[in-house]
Order: sequence, then structure tokens, then C-alpha cells
Amino acid sequence: MNLPFYIAKRYLVAKKSQNAINVISWISVISVAIGSFALVVVLSAFNGLEGLVESLFESFDSDIRIEVKKGKTFSASTINFEDISSTEGVENYSQVLKEVCVVRYRKQQSIVQLKGVEDSFLKMAQLDSALVDGQLILKKEGINYAICGYGVSSQLGLFLGKGAAENLTIYAPKRGVVSTINPMNSVYRRMIAPAGIFYLSPEYDNKYILVPLRFVQDLLEYDDEITAVEVSVNDRADIERVSKIIQSKIGEDFSVKSRFQFNEIMYKTSKTEKWVTFLILVFILIIAAFNILSSLSMLIIEKKKDITTLKSLGAKNSLIRNVFFLEGMLINLTGAGVGIGLGVIVCLLQEHVGLLRIEGGIVEYYPISLNPIELIYILITVIIIGFLTSWYPVRNLTKV
Repeated sequence: MNLPFYIAKRYLVAKKSQNAINVISWISVISVAIGSFALVVVLSAFNGLEGLVESLFESFDSDIRIEVKKGKTFSASTINFEDISSTEGVENYSQVLKEVCVVRYRKQQSIVQLKGVEDSFLKMAQLDSALVDGQLILKKEGINYAICGYGVSSQLGLFLGKGAAENLTIYAPKRGVVSTINPMNSVYRRMIAPAGIFYLSPEYDNKYILVPLRFVQDLLEYDDEITAVEVSVNDRADIERVSKIIQSKIGEDFSVKSRFQFNEIMYKTSKTEKWVTFLILVFILIIAAFNILSSLSMLIIEKKKDITTLKSLGAKNSLIRNVFFLEGMLINLTGAGVGIGLGVIVCLLQEHVGLLRIEGGIVEYYPISLNPIELIYILITVIIIGFLTSWYPVRNLTKV
């Protein structure tokens, strides 16, 4: 057996003449364990939240969005949809026309984002799991239907239940028409039957109503104008690569952005918050690791007789330094192993069993997701901190 490691292990578990040294040693282990545990749990919680937010955006926002660079709308005939559908990795697409409108239901009204889509959008958005009331249909037997966000339906007092609800009245401003005598002459008006209510997140639920594309075009007296083409790709495809291919096919008059680009602020903010929190926890762990420095300093002072005995037996200074250095690393690794192990167990229990509930949330349990690569990063970080806090006192005090 390696002599320095054997002696260091004995020093870790054996009772010292001064009980305070034992206490400080185990406080050091517990401090490192708590810091490692916090890193595992907090980073996994951020991963879970990030995954939840991304899944919510994926449920409504497409993987790729095509928009005109100049102006708000463009003619659908200016795009070759065959080029889009034939692109490798493209699964589906939908023409989209958005407009800010006023919707009225009985005596209640609200400002909403009216989103006209094709039937293919319902398959792309995978709203089946988000439907809380009614049916997921846009058109049936020649009748147009609207699918409302939960927030919008609450503002309007619209609840479908088992009975048939009254029609919604949609108002949209006429382009270039202003009437001071009768304001109603300045707006378009159409009625549509509500079919379903979806519940995703306040980002969408409080402002969106989905309706057939042709309904919005008729409402605004457009021919084939649209505001965007939304594209979904299959799970195996690289979204960024597919967006670049589509961009090369449709020309420079259009901008092609991936989901990560048109939600860039959200993704960057999430990543920044995660790593700022990581750095704060590492700083706390560094402060906690100073207990190792104190423990080693007191241990070296206590073991002066042992050091003298070892030197009398022919031990070199390097062997003595290795003993106390390994002692510090054992304290650090024991704490890291316990902390990371407990963190993994708690995260797995939360992920698969559910320990912490969210009352009235989008999901029943707080989302959490373990990342094996991050566990390696945490272990490396803790080892580096332990190395520095062990090396410094050993290097200086053993000289004395």
C-alpha cells in the first residue's frame, strides 16, 4: 500500500488528541458535501426549467420562421413551397397571418393576437396535450372555428363545457380608413364559433386565438397575403443547418430564423442565469473549503512528533508533504462524493417520483434534469478547489 495514502487515511478516521481537530475535519467534509450537493441540485433544476420553457416554446413556436425583410406581409405566391417541403429535414410547414384584433364575447372584450394558420399547424404545434376544453379543430363542414388561449377565454368569460357557446365577434382596423362620424366604419367585423381552449403558458394563453388562415385573409380583405411561413423539422435534423439551406433557396428578400434566433434573448438569459448561479455557488464552495485549510494547519501542528519520528526513520520532506496533501484531498473527495451522490439521488427522486409539487403550475412537479457532463464539471471544480486549499498549507507549514 502507498505509505503516504495509508497514513493520510489513518489521520482522517483516527481520533486526534485535540477533539476540535476531529470536529473541524468533519465540518470540512460536510461543508464540501453541502456545496457539491447544492451545485448538483441547482444546475439540474435550471436544466429542468430550461427544458420546460423550451418544450412550451416548441409547442407553439415553429422550429423555423420565414418572414419578409421589408414590410409586414407578402404574397404567398412569391415563395416556392416545393423548395421548402423538399428540403432534407423539413417535416411540415404552415402559412401564417397575424393581426392584432379586438375580440368580443357577450359583454366582455379583449385585445388579442389573431393567428391565422393552416390545418398543418395543429400537427406541428402538438396542441393535443395542451387542450383543456373543447376540440382541436379549425374548420368543419364549411364552418370556421377558433381555438383560444386559456388566459383569453378567462378574460372573456368563455367556457365551453358541454353546451354550445355563443360566437366570438372579431374586430380589426381597416387599412387607411378613419371615420370620425361612425367609428364602426373604420373596422372589419367577422363572427366565428369557439371550438377549444388550450393551456400552455401565460406567454401564449393571454394573447393568442388560432383561426383558419382564410378567415383572417377574408377579415382583412387580403388575397393571398401572409406574414410568415412556419416550418417544423424532424427530430434528427439540425435546425440551424436546415434554416441555412432554406435561406439559400428562397433568396435574400426573406429572413429565415431558427427558434433559437427569434427567441434569442430568452435562451441567452436562461444560460446566463444558470452560469452566474454556478459561479456564485462555486464562490461559496471556495469559502467553505477554507475549513480544509484550517483543519490541515491544526493537524500539522498536532502531528509534529509524528513528523519528527518519520524523519528519524529516513522519510523525506516530499513524503511528509504528500501525507498531509493527501489528507486534504481525502477530506475534499469524501465531501464531494457524499454531496454529489446525495444530489444525484434527490434529483432522480424528483424526476421520477416527485418530491416537490408546484401548486397551480403548468406541470405537477418541479422540473429537474440531470446532465452527466455537468456532474463531471462539478467534480473537476471541487477537485481543483480541494487541490488548492490542500496544497497551500502543506507547502508552507511543512517548511516550518
